[in-house]
Amino acid sequence: MAKLSVNINKIATLRNSRGHNTPDVQKTALDCERFGAQGITVHPRPDERHIRYKDVHLLKPLLKTEFNIEGNPKEQKFVDLVLDIKPTQVTLVPDAGGQLTSDHGWDTLANKQYLQDIIGVFKAAGIRTSVFVDPVLKMIEGARETGTDRIELYTEEYARLYPVNRNEAIQPFAEAGKLALELGLGVNAGHDLNLDNLKFLKQHIPNLLEVSIGHALIVDALYYGLENTIQMYRRQLI
Repeated sequence: MAKLSVNINKIATLRNSRGHNTPDVQKTALDCERFGAQGITVHPRPDERHIRYKDVHLLKPLLKTEFNIEGNPKEQKFVDLVLDIKPTQVTLVPDAGGQLTSDHGWDTLANKQYLQDIIGVFKAAGIRTSVFVDPVLKMIEGARETGTDRIELYTEEYARLYPVNRNEAIQPFAEAGKLALELGLGVNAGHDLNLDNLKFLKQHIPNLLEVSIGHALIVDALYYGLENTIQMYRRQLI
């Protein structure tokens, strides 16, 4: 069974829109754990438009499940945060400044030396590493050379094509998962996964270890309630 890590960025976005502490990001994270989430994900960006660096510090002593921090390690402030917090996992994402959301994986060939160096820094601190990649076989082979523990498959293209032709949509991701297994890499996945497409993804990547889901899960929670929604997502991962 793959683990469900709930990305709580959208909770912080809602809070920030009014300038108060409603909804309470820390309480929501604890509620997610209580309702069955097996991890909490945050993605602090330099402009702190959703999760703030202060939030990450407040969350660390509270969480009892896996803590996953996503971000671009080329921001020194991000590197310092991760080394200070020492989460269960750091997911390295090649976001540009001001980017609305993550929209591409690493070129693990062109950035091989850089990724080797920064991954070495995090692993020396005892932090599991994951590299955000597109389902391109040569990029997964390149990821192995960086020394990362896992890859996270960027699943936007899968989600986009799923309503049109799900068998075609899943093919590169199934191949990517198979290659990662052969190379000894753990496989995570995230981006635009939802209650419609998640189960099919899991069925075709049997070695999937973890999914990180935020936007769709929070939207569904508006209709179904947070506790019920988390349980609905977990059932898709059996």
